Amino acid sequence: MKQAKTLTAQELRRVLDHIATRKHCARNRAMLLITHYAGLRVAEMASLRFADVVDAEGAIKNEIMLRPEQAKGGDARTVFISEKLKKELSAYIKIYTPNDPQEKLFYSQKKSSDGFNANTATQFFHYLYQRAAIPGASSHSGRRSFITNLAAKGVGVRVIMGLSGHRQLSSVQHYIDCNDDQKRKAVELI
Repeated sequence: MKQAKTLTAQELRRVLDHIATRKHCARNRAMLLITHYAGLRVAEMASLRFADVVDAEGAIKNEIMLRPEQAKGGDARTVFISEKLKKELSAYIKIYTPNDPQEKLFYSQKKSSDGFNANTATQFFHYLYQRAAIPGASSHSGRRSFITNLAAKGVGVRVIMGLSGHRQLSSVQHYIDCNDDQKRKAVELI
């Protein structure tokens, strides 16, 4: 099975530049970056309710508590929100705050919809990456990029396992992409 492409910083910038020219750019930017900066699976991202991410005072939480029904394998986990992601989510909620905090965090244009679901979010990312001319990228690219970037920065595999919700080392290793630039930098450490 072919793995989703891990995006370089330039490719991520290209997708963000594309998003900036489209409708719903604040929402689309937040959806993209929550996968890249928090490593959420698309189904986890699509399941988020406004109250999962925003506290009663209207501030972005430091942590998102994924309930068992939101996480793969039915295992609840804590998702830590970086300051960079907090800024992105804050910008998004300035333009979108639902009347009911139990509504989905990421709205859909369809009036009768309860926001994105896993399938519509997967399609969204497919077409987003296609339109931004990033071949090989898919709905899983953000998660793979998140895990690979942590590994490239020397974050320990056990920490990565905790952040990604993986319970097996082999699962994390499957996600980590290795490229020639990383290999060049590695040999220079000797």
